Amino acid sequence: MWLLIAFLAIPLIEITLFIQIGGAIGLGWTLAIVVVTAILGASLARSQGALAMGQLRSSFSDMRDPTEPLAHGAMILFAGALLLTPGFFTDAVGFSLLVPGVRRAAFEFLRTRVNVQSFSAQTGPGPDPYQSQRGRGQTRGGDVIEGEYHEIDEADRPTSGKPSGWTRH
Repeated sequence: MWLLIAFLAIPLIEITLFIQIGGAIGLGWTLAIVVVTAILGASLARSQGALAMGQLRSSFSDMRDPTEPLAHGAMILFAGALLLTPGFFTDAVGFSLLVPGVRRAAFEFLRTRVNVQSFSAQTGPGPDPYQSQRGRGQTRGGDVIEGEYHEIDEADRPTSGKPSGWTRH
């Protein structure tokens, strides 16, 4: 129900703002403001998104809960979409989501309404890449590479002494 109200209310708000602002400053300035806010917003969303990705990587490498950086990244992505949408109301909401304090408040608001059951991370080494598929539990040394080969006589070689092209000489 709330989604339907949003789909009806937001375009009406945008149309009203376009008419009011366009009547006050003129069509050219109104369109210029919409284009400039889209360009500026995309640039800000990109830089804020890069910071959020750095925080997300840091939380993974430090084995911390990545919920907050993920939520910030999602809000920045949503802000970028709102800023690229033409309109004054969507631009105001988009720019406000680019402010870290507003995102933090929105995250805390959502945190009280969402219950995370668990978070876990693998702390030990991953699966042994040298584990044999045939004999589980048997491991091979780190210097062993399994494979098949066939010896080729020098005379039977198709390149007859010429480089194969796979390496540079």
